[in-house]
Amino acid sequence: MKPRTFFNKIILLVALLSLLGMASCSKGPTAKQDSNIDYWTCTMHPSVHSKDPGKCPICSMDLVPVMKKGGEAKPSPAQGEQAKGGGEMPATPGMKAGEMKGMSGMPGMKGGAESKALQTSEFIVPVERQQQIGVRWAKVERKPLSHTIRSVGVIVPDRSRNWQFVSRVDGYVQKLDVTSPGQVVDKDAPLLSIYSPDLLTSEREFVELLRMRDQAKSKDARETPQRLIESARRRLQLWNITEQQVAELEKTRKASDTLTLLSPFRGVVQSVPVEQGKSVKMGDMLVEVADLGVVWVWAEFYENELSMLQTGEKIAVTAKSYPGENFDGTISLINPFIDEMKRTAKVRIDIPNADFKLRPGMYVNTELAMNMGEALTVPVSAIMPTGERNVVFVDKGEGKLEPRIVQLGAKYGDIYEVQSGLQEGERVVASANFLIDAESKVQGALKEFEQEKPEEAAGSRVKP
Repeated sequence: MKPRTFFNKIILLVALLSLLGMASCSKGPTAKQDSNIDYWTCTMHPSVHSKDPGKCPICSMDLVPVMKKGGEAKPSPAQGEQAKGGGEMPATPGMKAGEMKGMSGMPGMKGGAESKALQTSEFIVPVERQQQIGVRWAKVERKPLSHTIRSVGVIVPDRSRNWQFVSRVDGYVQKLDVTSPGQVVDKDAPLLSIYSPDLLTSEREFVELLRMRDQAKSKDARETPQRLIESARRRLQLWNITEQQVAELEKTRKASDTLTLLSPFRGVVQSVPVEQGKSVKMGDMLVEVADLGVVWVWAEFYENELSMLQTGEKIAVTAKSYPGENFDGTISLINPFIDEMKRTAKVRIDIPNADFKLRPGMYVNTELAMNMGEALTVPVSAIMPTGERNVVFVDKGEGKLEPRIVQLGAKYGDIYEVQSGLQEGERVVASANFLIDAESKVQGALKEFEQEKPEEAAGSRVKP
C-alpha cells in the first residue's frame, strides 16, 4: 500500500506543477495602453473613434493615435530603442521613417523646450499620400485683373426722335401717302393731305397782307402790314405748315385749301390711325413716325454693379439676330431708383443705328469690360472658407504644409485677389483641400486656430 500511495502523491505533484507552469505562461507580459492616448482615428475619416488600435472600418487603413491635451506619449520598448538612436517613430505603411517626427499631437513628439518650438501650424503629409488623395498645386502669381459686367436689355425708339402728327385744324383726310406701319419714309416725304376751309381762309389773309405791304408807298404805311404778316406766318406754322411751305406761299401768292404734312426726318411709320376721306377734328392723331437712326437700350444692372458704371462709358451690345457683330453703345442715363423686388436699376444706352438693323422690342446683350489693375491672385479652388476666415495650405517643401489665413479681395472669374497672407511665388494646394484639412485636424495642426475662437468670443462678451 505504501508504494502505491507514494506513487499517487508523485503524480498529483507533477500535475500541480504543470498547471502552475501553464498559468505562468498564459499570463505573459501584457501590453499596457498609453494613458496619454485619447482615442484612435483614421486620417481619411476623422469621424472614426476607437479606444483600441486597429483598422479603419471604412477604408481599412491603420488607425493613428490622438493624444490628450497636455499629454505626452510614452514610448514602447521598441520605440524606446529607436528614441535612443534618433528619437524617431517607426514608419507606418506608406510613410518613410522620420516623417512622423515632431508632428503635433502624435506619438514620437518630443517634450520640453523642443515641443514649444514645434507648436507651429505646420504639419506633414507625405508625398505618396498627397498623390493618393489627388493633391494639385497652384502658384501665387501677380496677374492683371479684368471684370466684366453683363446684362440683358430691350431696344426702344429714341423718344426725342419720335414724332406724332396731331390735327391742328378741322377738316378731311384728302390723300393718304402712307398706309401701314413699318413703311420707311425719307425726310420731307409727304405723309398725308388734309382739306380744311379754315386753312384756305388763313392763307388768303396772308396773301392779302403781302399785297397790302407791297402796295404801300411809304415806310410808315408798310409797318402795320408787316406786323400783321408776321402774326399770320406764326399762325400758319402752328397749323403744321413748314417754313418752306410758307416761303412757297409767299412766292406764288396762291392760297390752297389743302395742307400736306411732311416727315421731319428719315424714319419708320409706327402707326396710321386715320383713313382716307375720314373727317378729323382738332387734337386727333394723324400719323406717328419714329427716327430709328439712334435707338435706346434699357438694360437692368444689380445694385452692387451700379458703382462701376459711369455716364459716357462705352459698352458693347450684341444681338442674337446678328451673331458675331458688335454694336457700340454709350451709357447716357443711370436711373437712381432701385426696383425693390429685383434689386436692379435701369440704365439707358444710346446706340447709332443708321441702317435700322436694331428694331424696337428686340432683346440684346450688353457687356462692359473693365481693367482693374494688377494684384496677387490665387485660384478659387485653393480657398477653403471656414465661415469666419479663409484658409489656404502653403507648401513648405518635403511634404510639409502650413495652413494660413488670408485676406481676400474681389472675385474675378476663377481667381481671387489676395490682399494679405501670401507672397508672390508661394505654392498653395489647389485641390483636395478638405482631405488635407482632415489630415491637419487629426494631427492637431489647426488647434491654435480653434483656441482663438473662444478667446475672441469671451473678449466680445466683456463690457468696457
